[in-house]
Amino acid sequence: MKTIIHFQNKLVPVYVINATSPKSFKLLLATLETKFATGKSAMKKCLASLISIEIDGGEAILHSFREEDSLALSLY
Repeated sequence: MKTIIHFQNKLVPVYVINATSPKSFKLLLATLETKFATGKSAMKKCLASLISIEIDGGEAILHSFREEDSLALSLY
């Protein structure tokens, strides 16, 4: 399933492979906002160049323009 979220004035496609909970999108947005505000420099660099997100179970894979900046993020 594919959907679009609005994060930091950008539209980001989110691909859901296997969501364990219907609250996955709320958890994703809350986690992204928290990490953007309080995350380390690697996380902020990934979020600044975010192009898409995959949700697989309880984990979100954040894809950025540079493959080296892509990260996996636990939602729980």
